Amino acid sequence: MSTDRRKFLKHLGTSVLLTSASLTSLAAKEENEVRILREQKRVSPNDKIRIATIGMGIMGFNDTKAALSVPGVELVGVCDLYKGRLDRSKEVYGKDLYTTNDYRNLLERKDIDAVIIATSDNWHSQIAIDAMHKGKAVYSEKPMVHLISQGLAEIQAQKDTKMVFQVGSQRVSSIAYRKAKEMYEAGAIGKINSIEASFNRQSALGAWQYTIPTDGNIQNVDWARFQSNAKVKHDFDQNRFFRWRNYREYGTGVAGDLFVHLLSGIHFITGSKGPERIYAIGDLTYWKDGRNVPDVMSAVIHYGDTKEHPAFQVTLRVNFISGEGDHGTTKIVGSEGVIDLGGEGESFTIRKNKMSVAPGIGGWDSLFTYTEAEQKALMDDYNKRFSPTDQETPHIPDITYRAPDDYNASNDHFANFMESVRTGKPVVEDAVFGFRAAAPCLACNDSYFQNKVIHWDAEHMKIVG
Repeated sequence: MSTDRRKFLKHLGTSVLLTSASLTSLAAKEENEVRILREQKRVSPNDKIRIATIGMGIMGFNDTKAALSVPGVELVGVCDLYKGRLDRSKEVYGKDLYTTNDYRNLLERKDIDAVIIATSDNWHSQIAIDAMHKGKAVYSEKPMVHLISQGLAEIQAQKDTKMVFQVGSQRVSSIAYRKAKEMYEAGAIGKINSIEASFNRQSALGAWQYTIPTDGNIQNVDWARFQSNAKVKHDFDQNRFFRWRNYREYGTGVAGDLFVHLLSGIHFITGSKGPERIYAIGDLTYWKDGRNVPDVMSAVIHYGDTKEHPAFQVTLRVNFISGEGDHGTTKIVGSEGVIDLGGEGESFTIRKNKMSVAPGIGGWDSLFTYTEAEQKALMDDYNKRFSPTDQETPHIPDITYRAPDDYNASNDHFANFMESVRTGKPVVEDAVFGFRAAAPCLACNDSYFQNKVIHWDAEHMKIVG
């Protein structure tokens, strides 16, 4: 064991840990390391920010909780179209909390500085534009638009109003993703050439069959308002309201809901503005509950050679009935290694592999098909040209970076948003970034339903051809 290695073990602190394999191994080789990342400490602010949440479903409650984890943030009001969620909001946040079923009532209030938009996807863009024009900072859940055609208008509204606008893909604020970006830019895996990213699930709740309340009826749901912007109107349907993600009229399927998480992280790490070509296939394999979007979808997306990165391809996959169980990953593959981001991006491992200097000879090779004399001549020549060191494949230990167990990227994402509201500092995920991540995902839906390749102009953010 080297002197440096002994010093490392002797001075082992809380910021770097070794796996049990490396601590028990008697071999004098480097083993895998786990490095615990530390989040930045934030100073408690004095300026109070008053917020309101529009849409108090799963994401609405979770976003509100994350927003209130930021010092100096106060919840003033909430909006939802189901009366039970308004009642629940008062149970959680106090009987004096202002509640309404019309988001415009919140936008008219002078004591609200910012709004969280966590409605069904079909309302994201309209509410965001209305809120910015009313002088409210906006935190919009992903995808920021329901339709690709809405993107440029929303970007323009932010430019015109100069209001703070951030999209809610928390991976962009994750300390693990920031470190992965740093390692990628430092050349840790060589030249990027492909990325594999996926979400697997195997449960009814994972497939969006959420619990429906016993009083979720037309008397307690503002159904008319919910579907007022839909092209085709339907009679009241509990599934369409409480499980809206399963319907194209209100949601964006697995592509808009989950692919967008994957692409947001990929674009953040690589600095990409987006792909050139998109093709997707899928099936409604198992959850045949009336939904009109697939429960298994795969996409192949091509990124061209740009000043930000070399050309690479991305494969995206979501499987809602996977025998692998709940598992997700993003593997960024380069010529000399892989950055493997597991789960929700709370950790990643760098696995490095480099070819030996020598090209190799023998084994699964045509060498054995030649005469013995020819084999000997070739081997002698090979050994003269390449030393034993040149013939060895380099061994490079894995390094895993992991956030602390109690880390929550959503809290950091809201902390970044609130800092922008207070100081005017640029947000970490603005409307342009959010649209460039969302549009290719929505194009996956277009490709699937139209059975064709979608060509995308990432610079000007529009479909071409």
